[in-house]
Amino acid sequence: MMRSTKIMAAVLLLMATFSACKKDKNEEPELAKPTIDHIEVGLNNNELGVIDKDFHFNAEVLAATKIENVQIKIMPRAGETYSKAWKHEITWDQYKDAKNATVHKHFNIPADAAEGKYDFLIVVNDQNGTKLEVKKAITIYLAANVPVNPNAGIFNIFSNDARYFRNGQFTVAGTKLKKGDVIKSQVTITDVKGDGKMYILMINKKHNHRPEAIDKIDFSKAIVYDVLEHKGWDKSDSFSNSTVDPVTFLPIRIFPAFTIGATVDNNTPTANPISGAKAWESGTYYFGVIYKNTTYNIGYFQYIEVPVEIN
Repeated sequence: MMRSTKIMAAVLLLMATFSACKKDKNEEPELAKPTIDHIEVGLNNNELGVIDKDFHFNAEVLAATKIENVQIKIMPRAGETYSKAWKHEITWDQYKDAKNATVHKHFNIPADAAEGKYDFLIVVNDQNGTKLEVKKAITIYLAANVPVNPNAGIFNIFSNDARYFRNGQFTVAGTKLKKGDVIKSQVTITDVKGDGKMYILMINKKHNHRPEAIDKIDFSKAIVYDVLEHKGWDKSDSFSNSTVDPVTFLPIRIFPAFTIGATVDNNTPTANPISGAKAWESGTYYFGVIYKNTTYNIGYFQYIEVPVEIN
């Protein structure tokens, strides 16, 4: 009987030891993974790319420990057919050792890409050995096949009725816009239809605010030079803030005048006071256009830098 008792005690001890080991193993904490937020795949987050054209990507990344790198991978999607085998991968190492980062990138969709629908993978590798992978979608077009392809066909600025900026160049580099100068800007966005809206802005560079989409504009910092929209266009055409009647050649809309140092801007239907954070100061200003085609959720933006002198 004593021998049986000892054997039973040994078995129970072995079982308890095994159970404790298993419990310890199961309770071993998993390593934390990085997180990601505010993802934008394509301008206006439209998940659309055009071959050999600029592509916008943005994400807010927070590491569990520290970032090792951030990657994007454009991969063929199961069930889709393509004209040829193609995939693309980019690794950004400049965020290494950071705890968090805003990954704001522009890169061209490679010229050898094939049209089609792809998986867009975002990978954040953490230095603790973990990684986060988020899958989004992207549709890649040839430029000839994209529904609308907005670009600035005309982007001119006149100061006191003299050319200031035209065809991508300043008339005299470094010339300042001074208080009291009257400026006018002609902007024409090509190859659009449906509905769309355009803002032309001035923003003091010190604000580090250079919005790429209309819904990103902070109007407490942005001075509106002009704003207008088009609606219900059946056919592709050019959208301009200066138009004439094609038959009579009489003006329908003329680009507005705006005085450097004005107390209110040209926003419509209600002008905004130029005060507070956006009060006039001497310095460098962004002068730019932001357009969004709301029918196809495709956008365009362009900025130049102009020196301004306020006495």
